[in-house]
Amino acid sequence: MSTTYFRTHEVEQRWLLYDASEHNLGRMAAKIAMNLMGKDRPTYTSNHLVGAHVVVINSLNAKLTGKKGETKTYAHYTKYPGGYKVVPIERVRERRANDVVTLAVRRMLPKSKLGHDMLRRLKVYEGVEHPHTAQAPVKVEA
Repeated sequence: MSTTYFRTHEVEQRWLLYDASEHNLGRMAAKIAMNLMGKDRPTYTSNHLVGAHVVVINSLNAKLTGKKGETKTYAHYTKYPGGYKVVPIERVRERRANDVVTLAVRRMLPKSKLGHDMLRRLKVYEGVEHPHTAQAPVKVEA
């Protein structure tokens, strides 16, 4: 029995479109991560970039369930003494709405150079307009 391996140039380029206002944030991020890795296709190969390009619109209106809108926080460390910062999701949405979706997807991808290349295929926009209409992305329904 032999395993078939696919390389990046052997797999057709797919473009998918997600509307964040129609999906729950965590479930959408999990689906997007699977699309970026290519695990939703029979051409999946773990050591090549065989996933899809993903465009996310309306990131400002990404749905959160329960009390996450009031309680969810993002933490980071500034590398200075006493530099542990905790920022509520409301402030992150005001300043950088795209980072809410990007961080959710990034944390579900492999932590490697290939994972970084997968994340570069993710395009996130706050509004409805995006510059990728020429690629004819296929809209993914909720």
